Amino acid sequence: MSSFDQFQGTDSYIASAELRHAVNVAIALERPLLIRGEPGTGKTMLAQNVAGALGLDLIPWHIKSTTKARDGLYVYDTVARLHDSRFGDGDVKDIARYIKLGPLGRALSADGRVVLLIDEIDKADLEFPNDLLLELDAMRFRVDETGEEIAARERPVVIITSNNEKELPDAFLRRCIFHYIEFPDRSLMSEIVRVHHPDLESAVLDQCLEVFYGLRSVPRLRKRPSTSELIDWICALKRAGVDLGRVGGGIPFLGTLLKTEQDMEHVQKRGLA
Repeated sequence: MSSFDQFQGTDSYIASAELRHAVNVAIALERPLLIRGEPGTGKTMLAQNVAGALGLDLIPWHIKSTTKARDGLYVYDTVARLHDSRFGDGDVKDIARYIKLGPLGRALSADGRVVLLIDEIDKADLEFPNDLLLELDAMRFRVDETGEEIAARERPVVIITSNNEKELPDAFLRRCIFHYIEFPDRSLMSEIVRVHHPDLESAVLDQCLEVFYGLRSVPRLRKRPSTSELIDWICALKRAGVDLGRVGGGIPFLGTLLKTEQDMEHVQKRGLA
């Protein structure tokens, strides 16, 4: 199998042809893959399934507003060293004992190739992406406290997700392969739902999709229902024993699909629930 057709999706993850191409181009060119799309379109799950399909370990790095790029490389645990110096636990002269590798550090120090997920990069401050550039380019870093240099034996597959909450720097974007996950059309959505609900009758699936896409088309919704919410909604209907063939007469368990009071009131005022 060539480097341009390694990833073909999995039994549990239906990927469009465009997404498969983007993944395989990023792997072949050894570039980070930057993924954007609506919440609930499977950005984070993509990394999990790429790792599974390629038989690689996954190292997740979930970004927060306080995350610093250096934390992804390593953390020097000065508190533990101070504790040991006070209570005589271990050799405090061995600084390496107090170096804790972060997700990026573990990916670069791994014995073989891994998949590194940098999840929701736009949650961090504006300098975070630029601070990653050197390590993502060189695939090596130095531990200042010990003088050790760590270099990747094999370049990891790097998948970066963004919810488009803020613009990323041009210098960072130039180094990435970019793909925007379009919201699935009805045909692709049918395939996705079938993965999770293989026993669902075709007529019932069609009715559920009619309700779902009808809700997504309602103007001025703060948060339109996503793929994951559709799957959860169908699960709730099945477990409650609701006659799925009659869901067009109303929308039971609306709170599974809509997640704000304003959206629920807006839909109810339009007579859709």
